[in-house]
Amino acid sequence: MTAGTAPSVRLPGGEMLTWSDRPGENADRPLAALAARLVPAGARVLLAGAHDPAVLDALTHARVTCLLRGYRDAATVTGRADQVVVAGSAGLPAGEEYDVVIAGAGLDAIESVEGPRLCWDEILARLAAALRPDGELLLRVPNPLGLHRLVAGDAWYAGRADAEWTVDGVLDTSRPANLDQARVRLATAGLGVVTCFAAYPRMDLTTALLATDQLSWRTTNALFDAVLHDACTSGFAGRFVLADPARLAVDALHAGRAADLAPSWLVLARRTGTSRSTPTPADMGEHVGAHGLPVALVRFGAVGSTVVEVIDGASGWHWRRPEPHARTEPHARPEPHVRAEPHARPEPHARTEPAPAPYASRMVAHRDPAAPDGPVPDGRLLRSLLLDGCLRRDTSRLRHLLRGYTDWLTGQADDGRLTGAVALAGAENLVVAGDRFAVLDPTWRADEPLPVDVVLARTLWRFSADLLTGGYAHPWTSTLDVAGLTVVLGGVAGRDLDRAVVDAAVETEAAVSATVRGLDADGPIRLAADLRAVTPTDPPPGPRSYQQLREAWLRQRDENTRLAAALKWTEELLTSRERALRRAEAKIDLLSGTLGYKAARLAITPARLARRGARAATRRARAIVTRKERT
Repeated sequence: MTAGTAPSVRLPGGEMLTWSDRPGENADRPLAALAARLVPAGARVLLAGAHDPAVLDALTHARVTCLLRGYRDAATVTGRADQVVVAGSAGLPAGEEYDVVIAGAGLDAIESVEGPRLCWDEILARLAAALRPDGELLLRVPNPLGLHRLVAGDAWYAGRADAEWTVDGVLDTSRPANLDQARVRLATAGLGVVTCFAAYPRMDLTTALLATDQLSWRTTNALFDAVLHDACTSGFAGRFVLADPARLAVDALHAGRAADLAPSWLVLARRTGTSRSTPTPADMGEHVGAHGLPVALVRFGAVGSTVVEVIDGASGWHWRRPEPHARTEPHARPEPHVRAEPHARPEPHARTEPAPAPYASRMVAHRDPAAPDGPVPDGRLLRSLLLDGCLRRDTSRLRHLLRGYTDWLTGQADDGRLTGAVALAGAENLVVAGDRFAVLDPTWRADEPLPVDVVLARTLWRFSADLLTGGYAHPWTSTLDVAGLTVVLGGVAGRDLDRAVVDAAVETEAAVSATVRGLDADGPIRLAADLRAVTPTDPPPGPRSYQQLREAWLRQRDENTRLAAALKWTEELLTSRERALRRAEAKIDLLSGTLGYKAARLAITPARLARRGARAATRRARAIVTRKERT
């Protein structure tokens, strides 16, 4: 195979002809949105390593050179980049400088086994040398002690995958083991750190980029709480893990360690000059907000959904949907002829609507194409506050929260019914600040007004299901099912909810979930049946956590023990009743054979006959009287 087989692909040597690092579709959309904001129009960009195709889609306004190590990956980007080099880090074009270098897959994805082996610092030095003065490097740094390794069911040090010809960990001192070490090495290479983002939930899947300094001091922020929980729940769904990654991430947030436990970090650094051996504190500084960068980039929804930014403005945080070309610089060299792609992928910044379902006329909710927009409410997440109250058995706090929520719903209602985002927002999407409540993400809105009691019961049912299936301690009896706990919580909120209202809330939840997922006409029926079948002994949905599975097994064991004890008590009661009956029968048999019993029976026989005769005479007399009255 020669370079002539693909005219736009250069093979200077060191290429891996049969290897591929191609990531999955939509695995790194937040990185694509960040790259679109960082790269000016017409800038020269070096895309080092295989990336999500969405990253190339976001760089159509720039002149892109792709540096790969696997020839098979080159075939997927040929015609979409201005130049493709397949050689690893040793094949960097000599004498060429770039405005931006993006290594969003890390430095390991650049090194080729067919060429000279370079250490982490040497690869970094080559990328830094390829930057023009004041050029910027966007680098992913893996965290060897990240959340993904703490919850992994398989030992990281026993890696047997094809890509793990070397297994890297904290024992390898040639690469940074934490963010501070990465800052030092970048400064040594002549790069000053501008800002850092924590990437969640996995190394191979990023759905949320969160500014590390904001994570460190906004430890009770509702947005971070909701984003981390949702990202880790969906990112590890169906995977066997040791512990619940969502619970661990949220706990790390409240402890100020969410940035430290991120599976990886995205570091933005700028070339400051020549390399030096001892970095200064200024070189290691971090300034979130430079270039107007967001404090969070979050992919909302499932595959294909858009990325939404959170910007820190003068009036606080607010939502923002990225523009195709977010940044221009005076020094940027405009491209006179922008290459058009004949088969371009969908614009990564365009919000895609769910496909119309067969039962579109029965849909109970819709996605607002303009949402989320406006300010991001500040406060704590209602779900976290309720969980805290349950764990501490603080019934007065729970009563205050739930009654405040009920009063807020009542105040938002029109003639006892709710519409819009308020009607669908659950405890995981509500922000509490003092006595004020607000919806965090108003993307989904109700099509038809819903009664206040149904909205309240739906929120309480969802929280009750999470509380019971998650194995959380609470101040109420352990024999309550999900519907029963919903009724109890309704009483705490000051509402008398019966099971008919709870059943209506479950049907509403099934209809809303079916609409969000785009299911067919039978979807709500199947979902409603599944939701009604949820029991406290079931494990929670999402990741298959060993801890939660064990807790579910313990709950099932306790339930079986309780049922066995009840069955034993019932058997003992039936046995005692049977023995009493046998004793009564024996006594009757004994008395029926005595002389007194026989004499009494003979004496009572004439009385019985006389009573029968009297009854017959009475009937005849009534018949005669009736005939006379008729005549």
